[in-house]
Amino acid sequence: MGGMPKLKWWQTAVFYQIYPRSFADGNGDGIGDFKGMTGKLDYLQALGVDALWLSPHFPSPMWDCGYDISDYEAVASEYGTLEDFRLFLDGAHARGMRVILDLVLNHTSDGHPWFLESKSSRGNPKADWYVWADSSPISGVQNGGDQEGVPNNWQSCFDGPAWTYVPERRQYYYHYFMKQQPDLNWHNPEVRAAMWKAVRFWLDMGVDGFRLDAIGTIFEHPDRPDHPVPMTLAALRRFHEDACTAEEKKLAAKYWYEMFMYQWGHPHDVMKELSAILKEYPGDRVLVGEDDDVSYHGNGSDELDMVFNFPLMRTGRITPNWVRKNQKARLAALAKISPQAWPCNTLGNHDSSRLYTRYGDGLHNAELARLNLALIQTLRGTPFLYNGEEIGMTDLLILDPSRLRDTMATWYHEALVTDLKTAPGEAARRAAAMTRDKNRTPMQWANGPNGGFCPAGITPWLPVNPNYAEGVNVQEQENDPSSLLNFYRRLLHVRKETPALVEGDYRPVHPRAEGYLAFLREIHPEQSRSRSSSRWWSSSEAYRDQAQSKGGQTVLVVLNYSSQPLTLNFSTLGSGRRLQTLFSSAGRGRSVERVAGLRLAPFEVYLAEDVVA
Repeated sequence: MGGMPKLKWWQTAVFYQIYPRSFADGNGDGIGDFKGMTGKLDYLQALGVDALWLSPHFPSPMWDCGYDISDYEAVASEYGTLEDFRLFLDGAHARGMRVILDLVLNHTSDGHPWFLESKSSRGNPKADWYVWADSSPISGVQNGGDQEGVPNNWQSCFDGPAWTYVPERRQYYYHYFMKQQPDLNWHNPEVRAAMWKAVRFWLDMGVDGFRLDAIGTIFEHPDRPDHPVPMTLAALRRFHEDACTAEEKKLAAKYWYEMFMYQWGHPHDVMKELSAILKEYPGDRVLVGEDDDVSYHGNGSDELDMVFNFPLMRTGRITPNWVRKNQKARLAALAKISPQAWPCNTLGNHDSSRLYTRYGDGLHNAELARLNLALIQTLRGTPFLYNGEEIGMTDLLILDPSRLRDTMATWYHEALVTDLKTAPGEAARRAAAMTRDKNRTPMQWANGPNGGFCPAGITPWLPVNPNYAEGVNVQEQENDPSSLLNFYRRLLHVRKETPALVEGDYRPVHPRAEGYLAFLREIHPEQSRSRSSSRWWSSSEAYRDQAQSKGGQTVLVVLNYSSQPLTLNFSTLGSGRRLQTLFSSAGRGRSVERVAGLRLAPFEVYLAEDVVA
């Protein structure tokens, strides 16, 4: 009859996160910009990605690298102009790629005109646009300037107390993040109207949606009770780093939760309002939440379209058992929301250690990087990649504190030395390990000065990882068939041409296997659904032809996470079956394999269609 609903573009897409400051420097000043990004659109198209997510590009004092916004309807001057943005957006669209922006709802910059008005006096028309509180007479913490107690002992997750005193109002303003990022008061309808105006500004220009930053921090506990943790944020961070035993790690996790538990909320009404705005626009505009709470799907169609599967990332090592447990829990949770609730998977972003570093074992990093990319591309749901992981970029430890640009790290370094009396060398090491700068270093385009990011003689805004000279660059990997870059390209192409990998159900196979992960992606004939026709996807014709001719499809995915060759039996797929190889990292080509006695090389990625012999 009608079949299943057609898939939207964001359900079939592979997303690629661009960190604008570090991606491509087009004017030679050591800072990435829209001219540079526009010049790399052909590269991104050739990579095979379908959608681009930009980290903040708005005017900002850059206390938090753009997440402290001073104008929601403009472009930071170091990145270019609104016209430069339009050229980038039009260029992406012309190449069949969508663009979503980073939308910071929780807070603005303390330099935003709204805040400058709000802090000027309690009688200002914008006085109630931020979260203000009077001094507490019973607080044990004193303000050094006026000797008035802070409202409570809440902490900023970045740099100490969450309250900053303003003499003009004789009040404190609240900031979940740093003091340069005051929290907006979302209970005020004027705030909502102003933010929705900014949203419409970009939607009217043609952007395809938003990634929503830190949505869980929009509301706080209305009674503002003190947290019970018996240490400061800096002391807790050091305690967490030093935790060795299971008990210490459990206690550290407990303290992290308890320190911030009253500072989190669930702004479902805000998400519903925003979703309704996007639905006024054509083209299935998308909302992706920086959260892993599936309740933000609402009833399946009235809040967010996707939230990240962050639990998959929260491990020091990706193992078959870890993935199976994650998928069982995650897909079940989504199914309870709605049959249409769509998964979203990633293993890296601008806030986390790079995939190559984080999940490597020091010996087989290259092999594990390929396996983990294949994992993200073959699990059910929309995959998100982070710029640079396609060439194997790694974390860079910046041991000179003067080169750090992440203010969370510079605060921590100062707190270690001054408050916790840590030796300077040890403090520098700890700050280098925790900073987000290590995974935000400039993209490595060539084996040349500054890794090809900016001209020789120019100092880039962050140091370039010197391993660009060891093959970790686009130029040298471009024409190397065995490179990680070309592995990405081939795998993204196979995914795009294989309906079951895009829309099929997930079913684990050999669920107790320790060394390898095996699962099926299945489209059943009675459930077959053709994706919505779209000029945005260059392979849509081939895709629809396949879906219509097959009526259904089963693909076997096997990821050998061990260093040993394996011989596996998949005869449970049925007698008289054969495996038509779709992709193999071991170079087996388009071979046909038996379901019983399938031989896998160490660390092999193997994808095959299950066919009748």
